[in-house]
Amino acid sequence: MAAKFNLGKMSEKELKALKRGIENELKTSRTRAVAAATQELQNAAQRIAKKHGLAVNEVLGKKRKFRKSPVPPKYRNPNDPSQTWSGRGRRPAWFREATDEGKSAKSLEI
Repeated sequence: MAAKFNLGKMSEKELKALKRGIENELKTSRTRAVAAATQELQNAAQRIAKKHGLAVNEVLGKKRKFRKSPVPPKYRNPNDPSQTWSGRGRRPAWFREATDEGKSAKSLEI
């Protein structure tokens, strides 16, 4: 069994450190449990598939990887038409400069 603590005599700093240690240990314990359960499940699936002369992928199916399709550009740099932006993510420098100069986003649309 773990050591006993007199929490009433501990400083706030010590209590916070203890709390962080406990939270980290709980996460580690959970990660180990999930890994063990996953391995047990994989072993069981392999045994069952082998028993029927099949591969695990045949029984469980392959996981499909979905790719995000690229978003078509929405804005174009009037000074350099090769520079475009979809309107998602961080605004490019040329877009920020144009809007700072007073151009509207609407005027930069393709």
